[in-house]
Amino acid sequence: MDVKIKRDVIGTPKRPAPRPTQAEAEAAVRTLIAWAGDDPTREGLLETPARVARAYGEFFSGYQQDAGETLKRTFKDVGGYDDIVLVRDIPFASHCEHHMVPFIGKVHIAYLPHDGVVGLSKLARLVEIFARRLQVQENLTAQIIDAVNEHLNPRGAAVMIEAEHMCMTMRGVRAHGAITTTQRFTGVFAEDRHEQDRFFALMSRR
Repeated sequence: MDVKIKRDVIGTPKRPAPRPTQAEAEAAVRTLIAWAGDDPTREGLLETPARVARAYGEFFSGYQQDAGETLKRTFKDVGGYDDIVLVRDIPFASHCEHHMVPFIGKVHIAYLPHDGVVGLSKLARLVEIFARRLQVQENLTAQIIDAVNEHLNPRGAAVMIEAEHMCMTMRGVRAHGAITTTQRFTGVFAEDRHEQDRFFALMSRR
């Protein structure tokens, strides 16, 4: 796993708290149902705690997955290809760590190969690993590109994310349809504006 151990203010490692049991998770859901104003013992809600716990197991399965394992196999026999590899419009759904409501959108990943390429489906799987955790979009952007750089060692990488956040549309300002865009460039993409322009040109071809 690539879940990092947190540190307290004096630098001492702090290990994650023990994971609650299934029964404890279901009890927490019943508490929230009651806090919301409903009766967790009524017929329609009796199985809800178990369903929510199972759903959370899917929503946050990224904590049990390793980006390095996903990207470890590369292919070098690609006919000498060394230009941009771009996979765009990778759909994702994540959860805001501030309100635990979804944000949904698309990820675009590009890299310039240095020593082989990775299977295209692996980039979509990489997005899933980090999206299926409590997140903020800025951190999700950084985690994806850092994993690409660490495990593929490209000459450069680019990641852009476009997403709609339910914490803005379902509550608060209720700004329906507002899209947040984040991007990050490394290596050649960060150093050479021409390469950035090529990335954006490829992105504009719909």
